[in-house]
Amino acid sequence: MKDYVTLGRSGLRVSRLCLGTMTFGTEWGWGTEEDISRAIFGRYIEAGGNFLDTADLYTAGKSEEMLGQFVKDGGLRDRLVIATKFTFNGDKGNPNGGGNGRKNLYRALEGSLRRLKTDYIDLYWLHAWDTVTPVEEVISTLNYLVREGKIRHYGFSDTPAWYVARAQTLAEKEGKERLIALQLEFPCRTEYRARAHPSLARAWNCDLSVEPARGRFPERQVQASWEQRTRRGPP
Repeated sequence: MKDYVTLGRSGLRVSRLCLGTMTFGTEWGWGTEEDISRAIFGRYIEAGGNFLDTADLYTAGKSEEMLGQFVKDGGLRDRLVIATKFTFNGDKGNPNGGGNGRKNLYRALEGSLRRLKTDYIDLYWLHAWDTVTPVEEVISTLNYLVREGKIRHYGFSDTPAWYVARAQTLAEKEGKERLIALQLEFPCRTEYRARAHPSLARAWNCDLSVEPARGRFPERQVQASWEQRTRRGPP
């Protein structure tokens, strides 16, 4: 656990094993109560871990709240690398309450900062490709957030390889901040994903973070979304 490595093409040093906190909280009808979550957090820190992952979606925000409180109670903010995510809609009936557009990105970040009791995020993940937001808008917004000091780095999760490649190419061409990591389910469900994303990560010197496959995004749903998207034409 104390074997730290730099994350992608960055100077950010992290534990090889990241602690995922999706199960912190019982708002989804399962998960761990606060005392058990605190014990899990404590054991990870005692073992030398410094890399923690959450999301605004997880247990309706409770995961972020717990994690923020644990970090604050221990006075550990400067010692830890905190990653969280945006994309999913947490405001029913609000068409701009989700997605990867600039309006929701700012809304989601402000909420995460408040729940995590911090003024910056070390690694901000785009949680999933929303099929509609132009990559230029995503990169431009994330670049501004780095320059503003609200996030230190960013990465993409559950995103097609071609979209990641276009994002990284635009960032390089325009002198913007580039993504430093990719996050995918493992094992990959298709031969294409198993080949494309690791090859892309090697080409762009991005770290590839993996999580156990849960079947949340069946390939047929992604394909249907893409077919519907292409019928409408590019943004």
